[in-house]
Amino acid sequence: MTNAPRPYESYVYAYPHKTAYRPLADRPALRELWADERKDALSLYLHIPFCEVRCGFCNLFTRIGAPDELTTRYLDALDRQATAVADALHARAATGVRFAAAAFGGGTPTFLDAGELERLCDIAEKRMGADLRAVPLSVETSPSTATADRLSVLAERGATRVSIGVQSFVEEEAKAAVRPQRRSDVEAALGRIRDARIPVLNIDLIYGIDGQTPESWRLSLDAALAWRPEELYLYPLYARPLTPLGRRAHPSEAGWDAQRLDLYRRGRDHLLAEGYEQVSMRMFRRSGAPREGADDYACQTDGMIGLGCGARSYTSDLHYSFDYAVGMREIRSIIDAYTTTEDFSRAEVGRAVDADEARRRHLLQSLLQAEGMAVENYRERFGSSPADDFPAELDRFADHGWLDTDTGPGLLRLSPTGLAYSDALGPGLFSPAVRAAMASYEAK
Repeated sequence: MTNAPRPYESYVYAYPHKTAYRPLADRPALRELWADERKDALSLYLHIPFCEVRCGFCNLFTRIGAPDELTTRYLDALDRQATAVADALHARAATGVRFAAAAFGGGTPTFLDAGELERLCDIAEKRMGADLRAVPLSVETSPSTATADRLSVLAERGATRVSIGVQSFVEEEAKAAVRPQRRSDVEAALGRIRDARIPVLNIDLIYGIDGQTPESWRLSLDAALAWRPEELYLYPLYARPLTPLGRRAHPSEAGWDAQRLDLYRRGRDHLLAEGYEQVSMRMFRRSGAPREGADDYACQTDGMIGLGCGARSYTSDLHYSFDYAVGMREIRSIIDAYTTTEDFSRAEVGRAVDADEARRRHLLQSLLQAEGMAVENYRERFGSSPADDFPAELDRFADHGWLDTDTGPGLLRLSPTGLAYSDALGPGLFSPAVRAAMASYEAK
């Protein structure tokens, strides 16, 4: 095996990343973009870009607080956008438009109060036609906003999965991650989620926090396991540009990489021993737990309708959204512009996905799953094999020991080491054009 690259290059939660998007000169009409797309199993994502605090590691599109009835104005704009998108979907639909899954993300959707959450659900149902009680509905929350009245609305409207970002049960670590919280408040929120009887509870934890030790990591894992969550996500800490942690000094990269890799392996082994199955590098599901939401990386699936100024939409050959930023001033400006927009009938910012990029996306979203990818499925879709299309990349992965050598020729699957290095393997499949666009993006 050759010397492996650094294990934590980039978390590939979508490809191409938004930093590869650019303003679309032709501003294509949505009704034309969706005219020939399949619409019988769409995914619906509603984005709420508000949080009560900006975590130190967060580079998501979200702002702190919502003054001057901003949430009302935002929901008004979301309603206008939903109306325009629904009109476009139905304009030339040969068959019925149907949604097979839905999710509310952010930001923190439960930043909205109970009445606003009712309105959010109404937009999904009455404007978009999604039957929230009949499809998986995943909602993100936080300890301070997982209140009984909000959870009651979500449960009654059909939520099947709630994901809560705890990050650490150790108060000193939460503070070090610029996520100040009391463990008692976290435990109380988890109790309210369980009382709401939503089928799937997911708890997010982070490893690699300044001052974290194997012992404190085990404490957080066991505190989470005490709630027997159906899912657990274990995230490595990243210090990204323009985030509070990105402006701090960190240990040597080599030392930090070694710490994170050690804590990942400890967490993985502990969860496996406790009856959890590994779905991806980050995702673990309790054996026998219901599957009430999409697996990791499912946000890359074609046929995604995203509503809200931080949401992506995916057709088979175009990914589009609104402008992207991380800095607070720029995010506030984009949100303000969104709330005053009247015409949502065209795509404004995005990136075309050609045949090569479609192959890369398919390989990424499949190979980064623990179960691997059936080669025949790839061949049926593209008429070629991964070995034909990406020989250099797959040879390099094999040299690093990232591919499982015990599988037959019909299955391409990562080894345990390969899963651990998912954040190096994923970027290794980026096209030169996407790499160049991401490198030339001016962070704001």
